[in-house]
Amino acid sequence: MSQITAARARAPRPRTSRSGRLWLLWGVAAGLLGFTATILFDVRPWTEADYARGGVLIAAAEDMPNLDPTGNRLGFLFGFAAVAYLLVLHGAWRVRTERVQDSVASRVFAAGLVTSAAGLTFGYAWKGTLALYGHGGPEFGSFGDEGLLVFYALTDFGAFIPWFGVLVSLGALAAMAWVERSVSRILGTLLAGLVLLVTAGYIVTGVPGLAGPVGGLGLAFASLWLLVGRRGVAVRERVDAHPAAPAVEEEPRR
Repeated sequence: MSQITAARARAPRPRTSRSGRLWLLWGVAAGLLGFTATILFDVRPWTEADYARGGVLIAAAEDMPNLDPTGNRLGFLFGFAAVAYLLVLHGAWRVRTERVQDSVASRVFAAGLVTSAAGLTFGYAWKGTLALYGHGGPEFGSFGDEGLLVFYALTDFGAFIPWFGVLVSLGALAAMAWVERSVSRILGTLLAGLVLLVTAGYIVTGVPGLAGPVGGLGLAFASLWLLVGRRGVAVRERVDAHPAAPAVEEEPRR
């Protein structure tokens, strides 16, 4: 009786057409919605003119009536939509890429999305909480201005810091470009430059929310590039080695 072991390396998968990459629109939407919720609806009790006149301003309880409840509410709603789209993108990425290739960078990309989604859920929820309990909110009066100041402090960086996970995801795409050569190297170079720039900012300034202004836009840009670009994400199928079933020798008929 003999046993035959066969290992067959599969050929690279053909590149998908642009219509087959429409799932990347979830990344574009998540990034743009996240930027809108984090930056455009970043509610402060002062205006840009106040900053220009007085420099850095100190938030106090007496500033809480100046917060815009509508802006916080919209930031909460747009933010929760961004979180949902991040999770859909995570699922689509895993189905479309991870099931056919062994890639550490690909898994890091997916993990970064979930990390940001988890943190942003709280960050945007604090904005909704402040809109709910703040001046002009439906449950105003549940907390005094001192209590509202605590919620405001949570929103200060709450929707900024968690974008670090997406920054890690963008770094993973850069690795896929330069190490695995499965993503455009031009895109990988641009993303690597962005990641290094924010990293340098972390080191120099010590500000933990630097990924907030660029995380969403970076994700939207990368997703759009992969959607409309010539290459997309070129994945190779796994190399499987399955032992063949042992041959069974039949006894000769007598």
